[in-house]
Amino acid sequence: MENKPIISFKNADILNGESIVIYDLDMEIHPGDFVYIVGKVGTGKTSIIRTMIAENPLKKGEGEVCGYNLNGIKAKDIPYLRRKLGVVFQDFQLLMDRTVEENLEFVLKATGWKKDEDIDRRIGEVLDAVGMSTKAHKKPHQLSGGEQQRIAIARSILNRPELIIADEPTGNLDNETADGILSLLSSINKKNGTAIVMVTHNRSIFEKYPGRVFECKGESCKESGNNGTIELKANI
Repeated sequence: MENKPIISFKNADILNGESIVIYDLDMEIHPGDFVYIVGKVGTGKTSIIRTMIAENPLKKGEGEVCGYNLNGIKAKDIPYLRRKLGVVFQDFQLLMDRTVEENLEFVLKATGWKKDEDIDRRIGEVLDAVGMSTKAHKKPHQLSGGEQQRIAIARSILNRPELIIADEPTGNLDNETADGILSLLSSINKKNGTAIVMVTHNRSIFEKYPGRVFECKGESCKESGNNGTIELKANI
């Protein structure tokens, strides 16, 4: 099983609306990989992410994520695909009228958790994992941006996903806070073997937290050599 990719695209055209933004994407990501998707604004990075979570349709080529075939995936199967992965957004997307604990409880109940003691235990585990154990009863507006992003990461690991997809998770954070978020994601990657796919513009991240790098430009997305460091210094 270790050799089976968790994400696989072959000759896939990536859409943004009705327009193709990337032609013939070839990408294989395996369990435990740490992968960056980089490129200028409008080059299709986020469109790749949206295709991975079946928000954008895949009309040409082949695509598979967490065992689900993206070609003609049925609407009823999309929630089950998304339960196998965690998504972290730049703008956190927390429910502002609920406490941290209630945000996490909402996700667990929506994904089939029934027993209160199991729910309480899992919430405690993920808050401890992201260093936010004392914040369970706070509402998002009472937290800093970095704290809100830690809660978003806690939410993403609730169901022990095989894969975390992060779309500019440090985009709204200062450098020191961003470094803490990357350190946390790197720790989750190493300790749990969770694959991480991250869209980012932050050049310093690649040097401190090396991983595989795919660069989007000229309507294509290709893997860079040397962990992307040489190319990224020139192009980002």
